[in-house]
Amino acid sequence: MSNQEIKNAEDKIRLAFKERDWSEIKSADSWVIFKVMSEFVEGFEKLSKIGPCVSIFGSARTPRDHQHYKMAEDIAAKLVRHGYGVITGGGPGIMEAGNKGAHSEGGKSVGLNIELPFEQFDNIYIDRDKLMTFDYFFVRKVMFIKYSQGFVVLPGGFGTMDEFFEALTLIQTNKIGKFPIVLVGKDYWTGLVDWIKKTLLSHHYINEEDLELFSVVEDATEAVHVIDEFYNKYLLSPNF
Repeated sequence: MSNQEIKNAEDKIRLAFKERDWSEIKSADSWVIFKVMSEFVEGFEKLSKIGPCVSIFGSARTPRDHQHYKMAEDIAAKLVRHGYGVITGGGPGIMEAGNKGAHSEGGKSVGLNIELPFEQFDNIYIDRDKLMTFDYFFVRKVMFIKYSQGFVVLPGGFGTMDEFFEALTLIQTNKIGKFPIVLVGKDYWTGLVDWIKKTLLSHHYINEEDLELFSVVEDATEAVHVIDEFYNKYLLSPNF
C-alpha cells in the first residue's frame, strides 16, 4: 500500500471512533439513506423487465488468455443460446468474459458495476441500457440475487466467495427460491468443498442436505446442463 492508502485506511478507523453531534449524524446519515434508496430504485427500474438471467461470478484479475476467462465466455454464450440472459459484476476478468460471451450471441448482457479504488471499471460488452454502477456492495448484491434465476461461480477471490456464500445462505434459509448454484473448476473448488464437508458438516453447523444446494462441474457444457436440468424438473424454460 502507498503512504496515501495507509493514511486513508487509518483515517477511516479514527472516524469510526469520533464522537459526532446530532446535526452531523442527521445530515450525514440522511444523505446515505437517500443515496441507498436511489440505487435501489434505479436497480428495480432497470432490471425488472430483463427476463430470466443467470449471474456469472469470478475474479476481476483473470487475464484474457486464461482458461477460466475462456470458460466464462463459453458458458455465457451457451446460456444465451439456451435462452438466458447474463448478469455479471460489470468489470474486467471473468465478468468481462461473461458479458463478452453473452454479447457475442446477441443475448442480454447486464453489468452491475461497483466503484472501487482499483481493478473495477465497466467492460465494453455490457448493453448500455443494462449497465449500473453502485456505491454500496449490499445494494449491488440485492440486485444480483433478486434478478437471477441461477448462479455460475468461477474461480475468484474474496468478492467471489462473498457472492457465492450470499446466494447459498439465502437459499439455505429459504429467503429466496432454491435456484441452482454451479461451481466451475473442480481443482479450484475441491479444497473448499472438502473443508465444508469435514469442518462445517462434522461440527453440525450445516445439515447433510445443504451440500445439495450447489453443484461442482468441470466445463461449460456441464454448467449449463445443471441450469437446464433444474428448470426441466419444473417444466420451466426461459421466455425471451
